[in-house]
Amino acid sequence: MTTPLVDAYEQKRVATVALSDLVALAKPRITLLVVITTAGGYWLAPIGRGPLVATLTILGTTLIVAGANALNMYIERDIDARMERTKDRPLPAGRMAPRVALWFGVVLSVAAVPILALGANATTALLAVLANLSYVFAYTPLKQRSHWALIVGAVPGAMPPLLGWTAATGTIGAGGLVLFGILFLWQVPHFLAISIFRREEYAKAGLKVMPNTHGLRATKHSIARYLFALVAVSLLLVPLGVERAGYTVMAGTLGAIFLGWGCWGLREDAGARWARSLFGISILYLTLLFCVLMIEAGRSAV
Repeated sequence: MTTPLVDAYEQKRVATVALSDLVALAKPRITLLVVITTAGGYWLAPIGRGPLVATLTILGTTLIVAGANALNMYIERDIDARMERTKDRPLPAGRMAPRVALWFGVVLSVAAVPILALGANATTALLAVLANLSYVFAYTPLKQRSHWALIVGAVPGAMPPLLGWTAATGTIGAGGLVLFGILFLWQVPHFLAISIFRREEYAKAGLKVMPNTHGLRATKHSIARYLFALVAVSLLLVPLGVERAGYTVMAGTLGAIFLGWGCWGLREDAGARWARSLFGISILYLTLLFCVLMIEAGRSAV
């Protein structure tokens, strides 16, 4: 027999779980990265349009990325059920009806468009829509067919700093493209490292990743090539006038560490343990790089 107090407690518990599951659909850690890189792109742009435009840009970008993540979970709910790290997500765990995730993703994605179009400009809104659609309808289904899905998915994944840049300037510009390039190139070694230490899990789920289609050696060489390109592209911000000369030293140092550890993995005995450490270094690298970008840009503005 239950009491009104117990019933009220159970209703509150269910409501709390439902809210946490909705938040989980948005992949909050990825969304936080989006907020940081979008703000970075806006901050680095040579033209500022004030805090209101910045706030609406970050809000709209957050919504459209969260919507894409929810739709991704809706489409991949059966795959998620076969993977250890994703089987407890709301859909494969049975805590949420698939249609809820579908509508949640659609509503967030649609709501973001007028916010970006009116709060920033049409260019920013269009780029955001292209990122959303390519992530949901190109990257997500391609993951089961080809390891090239990583490159396709890196395009929408690199869009946030460019959205911040275009929101401030109204145009794409060379500086915005370099920021896009940095995040695009960073994603490849970051996710290839994941695919190395989770290769068996991906194989079980039926997802195509490079270590399983081309082998570990080819994957590690690909990591080294993309890291070299990442360091080179990151230094282009100085000749373009986006950053000062001091940025070169700090970005070059961070890049050398990242590249060096990536090349260390070319050893025959480097495997899952090295890949896990590279994954951790990749997150630290991007965080520190954007800190350097914003600090140096702030000094230039003084």
